[in-house]
Amino acid sequence: MKNKKKVSVPLLCSIFLFNMALFLWVFSVYQIGSSGCSYSVEWQFFSLCSSDWTFSVIIDYISVIFSSFVCLISGCVSLFSVSYMESEVFMRRFMMLVMAFVGAMNMLIFIPSLITILLGWDGLGIVSFALVIYYQNKKSLAAGMLTVLVNRIGDALLILSICFLVNWGEWRIDYGMTGSFSLLICFLVVVGAMTKSAQIPFSAWLPAAMAAPTPVSALVHSSTLVTAGVYLVIRFYMTLCESQEILWFLSKVGALTLLMAGLSACFEVDLKKIIALSTLSQLGLMMFTVGIGFPLVAMFHLLTHALFKALLFLCVGSIIHSSSDTQDGRILGSLNHLLPFSSGCLVLSSVALCGMPFLSGFYSKDLILEGAFSGFNGSLETLIVLVGAGLSLVYSLRILLAGVFGQNYGSSLAGCSVESGYVVSSICILSIGAVMGGWFLQSVWVDVSGFSLVGVLGKVVIGIVTFMGLFYGFVDYFLVSIFKKKFFSGLSRFLSSMWFMGLVSGSFLAGGGLKLGKMMDLHLDLGWMEILGGQGVFGVLSDGIKTSYFMQSSSLLVQTRIIVVLLTIVLVGGLYFF
Repeated sequence: MKNKKKVSVPLLCSIFLFNMALFLWVFSVYQIGSSGCSYSVEWQFFSLCSSDWTFSVIIDYISVIFSSFVCLISGCVSLFSVSYMESEVFMRRFMMLVMAFVGAMNMLIFIPSLITILLGWDGLGIVSFALVIYYQNKKSLAAGMLTVLVNRIGDALLILSICFLVNWGEWRIDYGMTGSFSLLICFLVVVGAMTKSAQIPFSAWLPAAMAAPTPVSALVHSSTLVTAGVYLVIRFYMTLCESQEILWFLSKVGALTLLMAGLSACFEVDLKKIIALSTLSQLGLMMFTVGIGFPLVAMFHLLTHALFKALLFLCVGSIIHSSSDTQDGRILGSLNHLLPFSSGCLVLSSVALCGMPFLSGFYSKDLILEGAFSGFNGSLETLIVLVGAGLSLVYSLRILLAGVFGQNYGSSLAGCSVESGYVVSSICILSIGAVMGGWFLQSVWVDVSGFSLVGVLGKVVIGIVTFMGLFYGFVDYFLVSIFKKKFFSGLSRFLSSMWFMGLVSGSFLAGGGLKLGKMMDLHLDLGWMEILGGQGVFGVLSDGIKTSYFMQSSSLLVQTRIIVVLLTIVLVGGLYFF
């Protein structure tokens, strides 16, 4: 009976989420698609002194399709959790946190008002902190603290932008507004979105958040928490168009994040961290796409990326769960014989990530690279984006050559278990999305007939970039020791440490910030604030009461002396001032 109760909770959650995803998809395609209109609903709570407090909801193609994808991936994660979290004692608590996370993300998706978007924005930060520290060990607590501190920076910047929005008299962000403080407001919103999407220099928290359970990682790093910043920038794009300097800044930061994460993933050995760095690389690509003026293409890539990245996480989670919680790529190997289904779907998701033609990642990635060629970008920036896009095949091949087709250096073959039916079902659903999702989205939503397509040379360059990482396969088999010693001996530590972003953002926030807080607590809260605050006021009042009591309870001679002294002070002061 106890096992049935454990299984029933995630099963009911997955069934509910699948039904919601189906309803939202049908509603978006047939209702919104047939009419071609968007709907906005507002509830007015009160109106006082010409100030209205309303709760608005926007229903359009972007919000409904994105919400259906979030519900679909969350349903697959809940179904996967039936097997992966089978030994979890508090399964209901875990699923309540997951459903709260999905609810906060949907609240963020459907709300166009910046002042009420904080409900979903803060909800994501709080629930993600609870999910990251779920195992409650030292590593999880450190990662959770780093995550929540970086997210609080974004919260503070959004609150500051709301304060400056008072000059506009409007809280909605889905249309352009100009006026005073417009450049500052756009900068605050963009930097706040960068903290949520882990752009440079706020990149340290995303690989550290891998301390969470694998189902949580699949949900957080595919379609929810890390994409919230990209989604906010896409929604705010009509206002960002008025500030081209901010878009220029966003494209440069996105390109650097793409290159940094791709190079770091090429030197990582932990499977989950490689996938986390690949997520960071794709987020940089999305930010770059928004910065060069293609927000619809960035949203298209966000949706296709959510499908194959969730599949990638679930396949790696199945491998970790079936191989006695081993996630070091140097130990795993020969998984194509031990776990053929999970390994095959891992190959499929990695190929979709690389941009193999006619899979889901190809359609959006090809449009982004065409936009980089046809836009007004610098040659160095375009080269960085092409190299960063080509590195996706390199770190995908590292996963496959080390974990799937390499030699096993771990335990005996008897240590591997077989995937359960729940794992197979969830992986099959996402595999269909990874194969057909891009084509299906392009056919029903993204109209590329008016897109400025590049010429034959550009197409050839895009194809070369897509398959450029195949060179790594030959290097790995024949020249790995010579190649590494010759080219990367001095740069390996710099490249593998995310360009020391952990020291810039991680140690600064989690180390320096906490030390500064402790120092302020000792010297301000327990020091000056006590002297000048509560304890000091209490001491002054106590001494005054004692003096007054002494004056009132003493003899006539003492009171006469006090009066004489006070009169002398008054006379001397009067003569001095007058």
